[in-house]
Amino acid sequence: MRLLGLITALFAIPAFAEEPIGDAALTMPIFDAHIHYKEPAWNVYPPKTVIKMMDRNGVAMGLVSSTPDAGTIKLWKYAKGRIVPELRPYRKGAGSSDWTKDEGMEAYLERRLSRYPHEGIGEFHIRSIDPDDEDLLRAVTQMAKVRDIPIHVHSSAEPVELLYRLEPSLTIIWAHVGMTDGPDTAMKMFDKYPTLYADTSYRENDILVGGKLDTDWAKVIRKHHERLMIGSDTWVNSQWDIYDAIIDVNRKWLSLLPKEQAENIAFKNAERLFGRKIDLSLIGTK
Repeated sequence: MRLLGLITALFAIPAFAEEPIGDAALTMPIFDAHIHYKEPAWNVYPPKTVIKMMDRNGVAMGLVSSTPDAGTIKLWKYAKGRIVPELRPYRKGAGSSDWTKDEGMEAYLERRLSRYPHEGIGEFHIRSIDPDDEDLLRAVTQMAKVRDIPIHVHSSAEPVELLYRLEPSLTIIWAHVGMTDGPDTAMKMFDKYPTLYADTSYRENDILVGGKLDTDWAKVIRKHHERLMIGSDTWVNSQWDIYDAIIDVNRKWLSLLPKEQAENIAFKNAERLFGRKIDLSLIGTK
């Protein structure tokens, strides 16, 4: 009986948690999964300056979409080895709140996807579900399916579920992990959809609180670290102004994770998703 009690006690002792990566997070390559290069940034932050900013922050590569798409192509042409382009549907007369109402949108997307090597469609907003938008959204899902590229959507959980109903084989990058959805919703969505990824842009201060990982977000991160990527979301020039600080705070919360989890989120998930080799040898190159 004493032996049985000892065995039971031993199994009751929790396994030691893997040590956090710590300062090694400062030298990991980063894949920035949410960059915009919008027209107001072109003169203030020309392509050469953007790549230098990425270099000094150890950002080896980034996923870029822009308003208009010409910004993405401008940056991609300057540094094809560093930029993964994706097609944002916004253009003159079609923005985040009304792009689905643009009668020429389907033809526009097909034309741009045929002309340039976009590796995703988005980031685009779905603020609410309108049945009148379903035909266009279905067409978008088919464009992604045929090309085997992800959709990058800024929305709450419900539109993500709609997109999966329209095309269950999709791969979706959920911008900002839903932006305002909480960790409980994020956990349910990741559990339900095995091809759902997310970028954590604008969530870094939800994840890192008082220098520690938020308890609930930590549960999501530890269970689904193979589906998360960080992002800066340079949607306005003020985000470019603080780019160094954005990357720094992300490295801080990554430093609290075990090595495997931190590396997955920093760059390895992007390697798998986009079929690229991402390492520090890219720094200083184009």
